Amino acid sequence: MHNKAILVTGGAGYIGSHVVRQLGEAGYRKIFVLDNLSKGFREAVLHGQLVVGDTGDSDLVSRLIREHRIEAVLHFAAYTVVPESVSDPLKYYGNNTCNTRNLLACCAANGVKYFIFSSTAAVYGIPAITPVDEQTPTDPINAYGTSKLMSEWMLRDLGAASAMRYVVLRYFNVAGCDPQARIGQSTPQATLLIKVATETAVGKRDHVAIFGTDYPTKDGTGVRDYIHVEDLADAHLKALDYLAAGGTSTTLNCGYGHGYSVREVLDAVARADGKPFKIVAHPRRAGDPPELVAQCSRITQVLGWKPRYDNLDLIVQHALAWEKKLIKKLGYGG
Repeated sequence: MHNKAILVTGGAGYIGSHVVRQLGEAGYRKIFVLDNLSKGFREAVLHGQLVVGDTGDSDLVSRLIREHRIEAVLHFAAYTVVPESVSDPLKYYGNNTCNTRNLLACCAANGVKYFIFSSTAAVYGIPAITPVDEQTPTDPINAYGTSKLMSEWMLRDLGAASAMRYVVLRYFNVAGCDPQARIGQSTPQATLLIKVATETAVGKRDHVAIFGTDYPTKDGTGVRDYIHVEDLADAHLKALDYLAAGGTSTTLNCGYGHGYSVREVLDAVARADGKPFKIVAHPRRAGDPPELVAQCSRITQVLGWKPRYDNLDLIVQHALAWEKKLIKKLGYGG
């Protein structure tokens, strides 16, 4: 695959940029990044060629695939803020679902062989039992999760009707940044807990909110499976290798198989920063499960994936280093 052309949609965003960097470091020489820069950053694309444009632009996408003889597409371009998906669902169905349908049509028309899709644990909704495996019933409770599940269905049906093979990766809670702090999460108004907590630690926010302190968990706060973005990015490279070696289409959870509570995460951030910060408790939010943890044995078996950063303190240290870099060089964290 290293000599084959790859298209990465949303490759200037948080997760996509880490995958692009790892592709470049692994020796991939024909990387094309398609990003409209609505959420991504030009400077985060450290390898390959950036094309500013939208996955909804059929002419542009088809031309890129044809001209560069794209063999594999890694699709990250999506809106990801759950509360926004509740208040503006059509925005999420338009971008996450309709634009994915357009991208898949372009791939099908131009002979793309392999497709790797950035999905989410939000497709499971509020599961009755945790940890959840890939056979757990899907029952999303917001437009974000539903928009991603609809894309999974389209990909499943296209795979059954054509020669294109795919890997769907269902992410749990992605966190951390490049260990060398070259790139990181710069999403404005981010909602992910570790991002919010590290922004609070460096003074960009005045407090961190805890939503729910009375869950039936170890300390009353919600428990989630946090995966380092470097390990997640590596899973995408392993998925490419798997497909190139003849692997069949599959769907895989991406997590570590164990969780940390909100309070444990906040304690880790305070420990890394060396000082406490303000925490404000609020009532539970509707639709938040008490615990969401991945059963992730299949991804290790199928892809041979071995996490290297399964350590909460390390994840937090990398995230905090990135926030301090933003404050020092840019004067802000966005």
